[in-house]
Amino acid sequence: MPIADSPPSCPPRQPVAVLVGAAVAGAPPTEKAAAPLPSTLPRGDERIRRIQALQAGHTHRAAETEILQILEESSAEVLNYVLAALNLGALFADVDDRAFGPDNRVALVDLLARRRLADLSTASRALLVTALQRARTDRQREQAVRDVFLGTRGAELTELKNRIDGGDDYHDLTQLLFHDLDDLTLRQEILDHIRSEAPASKNVDLKVLSDIDDTLYANWKDERYPKGTVYPGVRQFYEELDCGPAASGGRQGDLAFVTARPGERFGVVENATQNALRERGIVGATVLAGDVTHLTTDSAIAAGKFESFRALRALYPEYAFVFVGDSGQGDVAFGQRMLQDSPPGKVRMVFIHDVVNTPDADREHFRSEGIWFFDTYVGAAADALARSLISKNGALRIAQSAVQEFHGLAFTSDAQRQARWRDLQRDLARLDKHLGR
Repeated sequence: MPIADSPPSCPPRQPVAVLVGAAVAGAPPTEKAAAPLPSTLPRGDERIRRIQALQAGHTHRAAETEILQILEESSAEVLNYVLAALNLGALFADVDDRAFGPDNRVALVDLLARRRLADLSTASRALLVTALQRARTDRQREQAVRDVFLGTRGAELTELKNRIDGGDDYHDLTQLLFHDLDDLTLRQEILDHIRSEAPASKNVDLKVLSDIDDTLYANWKDERYPKGTVYPGVRQFYEELDCGPAASGGRQGDLAFVTARPGERFGVVENATQNALRERGIVGATVLAGDVTHLTTDSAIAAGKFESFRALRALYPEYAFVFVGDSGQGDVAFGQRMLQDSPPGKVRMVFIHDVVNTPDADREHFRSEGIWFFDTYVGAAADALARSLISKNGALRIAQSAVQEFHGLAFTSDAQRQARWRDLQRDLARLDKHLGR
C-alpha cells in the first residue's frame, strides 16, 4: 500500500471569486521552494544502494547480517530515509530464519518494531505495519504490529491509523485489525489502546462515510440520470465536508465508502471497488465492504453497513461522522441506526440523496430525526452550510462544480436534461438564500 510522504492536508481555502479570477487571468502556479536536504542523506543513499545490492539474488547469512548492521548503525534521520526508499515487504521476505543458524527475520522485526521504534517517524511506522500486514500474519508479525500501535500515542496514533488507511487497495486498518490479526487478545490490546488514547489526540476532525450506487453515481434505482453518471458536484461535496468549515482547511483523506458489496479475506471486491472509484475521480478513500449474508433485503443491507460503521467508530473514537446515502436501498434505516446508537454529536448529519421522489411530509419527518433529504448536491451543500459543516466559500465551490459538470453530461433526452436543470436551478436559488445574496 503506498503511503504518502506527509499527511495530506486541504489546500488553502481561497474565496471562489479569487479562484475564478486567477483561472481567467491565466496566472501561473507559484513554485514552492524545495527544502535543503539534510547533510546525512547522501550517506543514506549509499546505504540504500548497498542494501538493495545485498537483496539482489539469494540473500545469504552474511548479507542478512550486513543489512541488520546497516540499519542498526543508522541514525534516526538516516534510518527513516532508508526505510522510505526500501520495499519493506521484499526485505522481510529476503531476510530469513533458519532451523540451524541465526533467526535474522526475527531480529529484523525486533529491531524495527521494538528496539528502534522510538526513532521511527509515523510515516515509517505505517510503512512497517503495512509490510507486516501484506505477508502471512503469523504470531511474530502480529505481536510486532501490536507493539508498534502500543508504542504510538495521541495525535501520532491518529496519524498512524490514517496513513495505514491511506493506500489504494484493501490493506487498510479495518482489514488489519478485524481480519488479518487472528489473535483476539492482541486485537483487543490494540483496540483498548486506541480507545484510551482518543482524548489525547485532540482531534476534532470528521470522517465522511458514503454509499456508492445512486449516491456517487447513478447505478441502481435512479432513472433521472443516465446509468453511470457521476452526480454533478458530488466530488466537491466530499472534499468540502472532508476539509471542514475553517478557512485554513484541515486534514484531507477522511473519506470512506461503506457498501453492501460482499468483501472477503483476499480483497478482490474491495480492490475492484477501489478501481471503480479511481475511474470516477476518487483516490485514497477507504472501502468498507459487507458480506453475502447482508444482501437479502434493505433491512439486512442496513444492518451490514451498520456493522461496518461500528468497526470504523471503534478504530477512530476521536472522530465525529457524517453519512451520505440514498433513498433507494436501506440507507435511511442505516442512518437511523447510526444516530440512535451513537452518543450525541458523534454523528453530525445524515444526508440522503432522494432517488424515489419521497413526499415532502416524509422528508420533514426524517429531518426531525436528523436525516436530511436532498435532490442535488447544491441542495446538500445548502443543508451542510446551515449545520456549519462547510464554509460559505465551500458551498460556492460545490455549486460552481455542479454547474460545470452538469453542462458536460450526456442525457438521454432534452426533457431529461431540462428536468434536472430545473432541480439544480431550484437548489441554487435556495443556496443563495442561505448565503444572504
